[in-house]
Amino acid sequence: MTILWLKALHIFFMVAWFAGIFYLPRLFVYHAETNQQVVRDQFKVMERRLWLFVTPFALLTLVFGLALIYTYGYAWFAASTWLHIKLALVALIYVYHFYLWSLVKQFAADKITHSSRYFRILNEAPVLILLAVVLLAVVKFI
Repeated sequence: MTILWLKALHIFFMVAWFAGIFYLPRLFVYHAETNQQVVRDQFKVMERRLWLFVTPFALLTLVFGLALIYTYGYAWFAASTWLHIKLALVALIYVYHFYLWSLVKQFAADKITHSSRYFRILNEAPVLILLAVVLLAVVKFI
């Protein structure tokens, strides 16, 4: 597989993953705002299915990213300071991803104590990390 294919697949799965990462906390906002049990139950199904749907994209993003690093080689990896910073930020996104899973489980058990405002802020947080990751990957300014 050529490096361009690896890059294309890495980017595709990252975009698909982030679509879910941006939408899931938005569902949390609406879920936290409703008092109707039938609506809450519907959100529980949607949240669980969405997280399970995008998690393979998170895994494939990682697989193709590691394949890129392997293909470029150790010397390139060692010299790419921008990549080390990007990987640290990506690790934060994976922590965020699994934090969302813990929230899905809390919502499923009706044990959420956060307000819809908390989930609005949570919804916006990964945007800045994504911006930094894209700038590092494209501009490589460090």
